[in-house]
Amino acid sequence: MQNIDRRGFLAALPALAAGRPWLAPARPPRRVFTVQGPVSPAALGTALVHEHVLVDFVGADKVSRQRYDADEAFRTVLPHLLALKERGGRTLVECTPAWLGRDPALLRRLSEASGLHIVTNTGYYGAAQHKYLPAHAFDESAERLAERWTSEWHDGIEGTGIRPGFLKTGVDAGPLSPVDRKLITAAAICHRRTGLRIHCHTGDGRAAMDILTVLEGQHVSPAAFVWVHAQNEKDRTLHLRAARAGAWIELDGISEESREAHVSALMDLARAGYLGRALISQDAGWYHVGEPAGGRFRPYTFLFDGFLPALRRAGLAEADVRTLLVDNPARLLGVH
Repeated sequence: MQNIDRRGFLAALPALAAGRPWLAPARPPRRVFTVQGPVSPAALGTALVHEHVLVDFVGADKVSRQRYDADEAFRTVLPHLLALKERGGRTLVECTPAWLGRDPALLRRLSEASGLHIVTNTGYYGAAQHKYLPAHAFDESAERLAERWTSEWHDGIEGTGIRPGFLKTGVDAGPLSPVDRKLITAAAICHRRTGLRIHCHTGDGRAAMDILTVLEGQHVSPAAFVWVHAQNEKDRTLHLRAARAGAWIELDGISEESREAHVSALMDLARAGYLGRALISQDAGWYHVGEPAGGRFRPYTFLFDGFLPALRRAGLAEADVRTLLVDNPARLLGVH
């Protein structure tokens, strides 16, 4: 038995009386898994939690890295990442799933060249009537799908050694189809094994409520769920309901056209006391595979140039902006 002095023994008595372990092992520090390896959540700085670098909409049965020139994509995207960095951005969460153009090696090259942290994902995307699901996703059990995603967490993605920093999935409008329900169940199993948050493209508020029910049945906290594209649900009482339960409310797709609607939705959350559950991003970028030179690439800069000034005019303080862009992403992405 470990020797302790009298003072140490007396200090330990309250814990012993409460039935708590005397020398319980400390939990490991939280880390964020980027394409260049783990970092402290505090290192993320200003983070955009939902953006894209490259996407291929051809469908899971045809998607292939042979369909694009990674060097051309690199040259196209890098200036946009550098423009983000010039505005104070330090982290980009890249939400393109497997079978839709996810390319961890390209993301690592861009991270190294830009000096930005970039975070990629595991998981499958079931929205758009399952066009982007591989054939095995229809036949395999939720347990087997979770094993696939957990393997990427433990071993890295496709031999690159790059580990995912979150789980990305997607469902259509509710009620959840059997396949979509299986994807959420698999995500819950993977979350329990890895701690990765479940970022889910969600067709509407009904689907979001169904997801929370599935997670409850899997004994997973609502805090594991990020309601992606929550701005598309116009009944904002559902935003408040999900936030009250503990879910993350992601208002992404921010653009010049959506500015006022996004400001209004965010201020509703702030007035209700849920700014600490809110996430904002642009859903921008998109080197489109199959289009000449990647098509029209939407920069990552409007949030800084046009949206944050509008938030400040609406009454958000600098501390609130920091909550949205620094504190919330750090809490969201950190895992033990």
